[in-house]
Amino acid sequence: MIRVIKPEGLGNIQLEDVPVPPVNSRQVLVRTEVTLISRGSELFRRYIQEAAVSPSIMGYSLTGTVEKIGDDVTEYQVGQRVMVAAPHAEYAVGDVNSPTGHLVALPDDVSFEHGTFLLLATEATAWAASSGVQSGDTIVILGQGVVGTLMLQILRGYSPERIITVDPLRLRRQISEDLGADVVIDATNENPIEVVRDLTDGRGADLVVDCVGGYAGVKSFEQAQDMVRRGGTIQLIALYQQAPLQLHASKIMHKRLVAGILIEEPLSQVALRALESIRTGQIKPRRMITHRFPYTYAKQAFDLLWNSPGAALGVLLIWK
Repeated sequence: MIRVIKPEGLGNIQLEDVPVPPVNSRQVLVRTEVTLISRGSELFRRYIQEAAVSPSIMGYSLTGTVEKIGDDVTEYQVGQRVMVAAPHAEYAVGDVNSPTGHLVALPDDVSFEHGTFLLLATEATAWAASSGVQSGDTIVILGQGVVGTLMLQILRGYSPERIITVDPLRLRRQISEDLGADVVIDATNENPIEVVRDLTDGRGADLVVDCVGGYAGVKSFEQAQDMVRRGGTIQLIALYQQAPLQLHASKIMHKRLVAGILIEEPLSQVALRALESIRTGQIKPRRMITHRFPYTYAKQAFDLLWNSPGAALGVLLIWK
């Protein structure tokens, strides 16, 4: 089978032919249809590394059809459509016993393309539940990449007073507006802190969700501390800022900081809620997809995301 690899060298995306992996008695073998590239972790944790990256983490959101089942598998059948958390490759192995929502059956009304957003949608659903968001809140979401736009769509379901999104890239701002942001701030030409203060009569936002990450994430985390009100919450989702984040005692005092997923509900159950959000249209992957590449053009797809961030959002690799 063919899989995507990243040997030594920045941006050195290649394809490699390896044997199809075996499955044990409680696993299924999935023939891939579509995989999703997420710019955040796949670029800042994989693409830009000079060292070689393990093929096991080259990708994590794949949809396809079950081609083989282990001897003790009764929950899935050959020919069934599924999402599995796995690297970019022609075949993937799904563990039936996984408690983390890493193998989920897809209903017929969720396409393979839309299903590739399920893993991130599951995490976004859990992040939203961890945030402490309340009906009537003013929410600011910093960054409108794939994760930021998912948070926008999920948090709308909590009936906030308004959601303000911030991004320097025109395409992302347009998609954010289309997906229901009440106010969209151009971080290139406006001071987001001043705009948020003006919109809240100097009070600040109830919840600021930082989805920026990468090099720009250091600045966004600073901004979040200036945007949130006394008694409000900063939720840090972004990773891979390439530098320590500064936490200012004078700014964070009397405010809350939430990082990661803090709910006890099993992610396998959260995944079913996220899947329903996709199925019913609360989450709209169609608006988030900007490019599709045959898997043989994986290098060009990664290069596009790195070199032209303003031109792409959801980028898919098509395997059949």
